[in-house]
Amino acid sequence: MTFGTTICAISTASGTGAIGIIRISGANSFAIAENVVLRKSVFNAEKSRTMLFTGIVDENRTLLDESMVAKFVAPASFTGENMVEIYCHGSEYIEKKILATLVHYGAVLARPGEFTQRAFLNGKMDLSQSEAVADLISSCTAESHRMALSQLKGQVSSKISELRNRMLELTSLLELELDFSEEDVEFADRTKLVALIDEICAETEKLINSFKYGNAVKSGVPVAIIGEPNVGKSTLLNAILHEDRAIVSSIAGTTRDTIEEEFVIDGIRFRFIDTAGIHNTDNEIEGLGIKRTYLKLKSSRIAVLVLDSTADKQHNDKIVMDIKREISNDTKLIIVLNKSDICNVHYEYSDSLHISAIDGFNIDALCYKFVEFVSSLKTDTSDIVITNVRHVTSLTKTRDLLLSARQAIENNLTSDFIAQDLREANYNLGEITGAISTNEILENIFSKFCIGK
Repeated sequence: MTFGTTICAISTASGTGAIGIIRISGANSFAIAENVVLRKSVFNAEKSRTMLFTGIVDENRTLLDESMVAKFVAPASFTGENMVEIYCHGSEYIEKKILATLVHYGAVLARPGEFTQRAFLNGKMDLSQSEAVADLISSCTAESHRMALSQLKGQVSSKISELRNRMLELTSLLELELDFSEEDVEFADRTKLVALIDEICAETEKLINSFKYGNAVKSGVPVAIIGEPNVGKSTLLNAILHEDRAIVSSIAGTTRDTIEEEFVIDGIRFRFIDTAGIHNTDNEIEGLGIKRTYLKLKSSRIAVLVLDSTADKQHNDKIVMDIKREISNDTKLIIVLNKSDICNVHYEYSDSLHISAIDGFNIDALCYKFVEFVSSLKTDTSDIVITNVRHVTSLTKTRDLLLSARQAIENNLTSDFIAQDLREANYNLGEITGAISTNEILENIFSKFCIGK
């Protein structure tokens, strides 16, 4: 981060649009911005937030655009510093020309995420809320938007702060014992201490478990459509997407590589993967496609095994057993018996469904199974959901340290051993909100932001 400087950046997406926004933040924001506006009264107004329509000029006083200019006086701004925002027409030429002029008068081009980083450093939001800004920008479904907004409003932060305060209560009593170690006194009742550790550990475990649901919604749920050649995998993908995305042919082995498409169902994003048909082959190209099929299968959260209902049951039983050996325990297997339009199937499997991909029979019911599975990942009724890998890593370390402290109590170890575990647990929780942070952590987080945010 360029400390002490005044930074500037284009905050709107690249490309041509109706409106473009240029942001300036730092102590010299007003002085620098005055050089590019024709009407300077916007900077003379006493109000902390002022907006004015004015001409924008370059360093040669050549008119570039007529724009709205907004002034924000610290600390009443997004970054907590003096800020100026210029709302110009969304021409890439105009935006870049204004930006170059601001740099000419002393502003520095902002690095990715630097505006939000300054907001964090100036106490406008904590680290968890800062990360929620990036999640909110990238959210593309109703549920991912809801979770990002919840985190931005501070629900995750409040829960972490609550756990830290309760842990500080434990640690302070043990630290007091250490101060009076020579007197051999016990300020913290060990039974109550264990009970409190168990309570905090249970709350931490809930947050860890919520990550399965949060990560699925945030990243999208990978769904692998697998089966033998010519059983209707590509037809099924097209039926789910309501468009002819995959080539469909009666010739077995038409799909030789994976095809991936995203589709939103009930506010949840699914990443569907149509794979090459699984079978024995001497063809090198087909063999590579089948190898990729198994790789996609291992990384999927849902596997849809498409069976040909006209095939012999014993043949299909073998396929089911083979696939069950390939998938992990975390992968949901849904078996669909396709071609019910030409065959009345009289057998089924656990969690199976009779469908006809060609005429759309039971496709909605299949999609409901996808949503039902994702919903089942949310084991707690709370709105607090962890979506960030960094957060779940810190929470897992916290839980393990709490369990270590509990074990130390049960083994009648001295207060210093117990207190050390609790100190480290509190440190790990503090890393989530930024109460404890390092430059390395901050750089890693904010470097992933877009420029101008």
